[in-house]
Amino acid sequence: MTVSWGLIGASTIARQFMIGAIRAQPDGEIAAVMSSSPGRAATYASENRIPAAVSALDELLSSDIDAVYISTTNELHLEQTLAAIEAGKHGLCEKPLALTSADARKMVAAARAAGVVLGTNHHLRNAGSHRAMREAIAAGRIGRPIAARVFHSVYLPENLQGWRITRPDAGGGVVLDITVHDADTLRFVLGDDPVEISAFTQSAGMAAGGLEDGAMCLWRFASGVIAQSHEGFTTKFAGTGFEVHGTEGSLIARDVMTQKPIGSVLLRTAQGEEELSFDREDLYARSLRQFHAAIRGESQPSATGEDGVWSLTSAEAALQSARSGKAVAIDPKLGSAG
Repeated sequence: MTVSWGLIGASTIARQFMIGAIRAQPDGEIAAVMSSSPGRAATYASENRIPAAVSALDELLSSDIDAVYISTTNELHLEQTLAAIEAGKHGLCEKPLALTSADARKMVAAARAAGVVLGTNHHLRNAGSHRAMREAIAAGRIGRPIAARVFHSVYLPENLQGWRITRPDAGGGVVLDITVHDADTLRFVLGDDPVEISAFTQSAGMAAGGLEDGAMCLWRFASGVIAQSHEGFTTKFAGTGFEVHGTEGSLIARDVMTQKPIGSVLLRTAQGEEELSFDREDLYARSLRQFHAAIRGESQPSATGEDGVWSLTSAEAALQSARSGKAVAIDPKLGSAG
């Protein structure tokens, strides 16, 4: 069975990562790309060897495709995903699934009712580094987890500085761009759910229009683990990392909050230090392999629609906490509530 894909959005992420990941699958092909700009769609299709270019969503969804990858600006995700589901297409949507967790839950419910697969493109849980950390924790190699720290403040490249730092209506800002990833990665690595968050946000000079370009969050998880995360668009030299500390040891990962299969993971215990080995498979290729398996009914996507609801609810709670100056409870069934 060949899975024929339509791209909704002639995006940078699709060009850099997703097109290659789809074509890396033995059963994957790209049939068409859609952009609201006919000229952009045509140029994009030509440059990326995509057979068809369209500028209307209905035209794409009425074509002979099986699945769509949605990488438009955030405010378009809800309408486009629901239209794809109604047309009977499987959907892999960029994070955040929507602008609100209530809308994200509508998307999940619609996919379930239609019997199609809905996934959230949280790439970091596909990294071999994070999977190695998750496996070490599950095997008890650091004892009982107590605390975690995530360093995910980077410098937003100039070619990506458009709507992310200028358009609140499109869901711009660092929280909906990066904090959602940290929420998902913490959940995945710890095998635990966040229940409360306190957050501070800042505008350090890059973002405009009342948007935040930096955030620091304190998380409490159901097991009692506490975590700290730093997200930003403005730090050129910080580097990224992820640490989990337990009663019997620590996991210290560096350069792992990235789209590439790089970095290192160090296990430190009373016996000394051990660098953990892990696979270096392309994160997006793993995501696509899992998604194709889900279409065949063999498994679930790497990150499900429900996972997308969790991360978006957490991001909502972070923004609410930053505005109110109070800790906010996290409940994906209800959305954030103070």
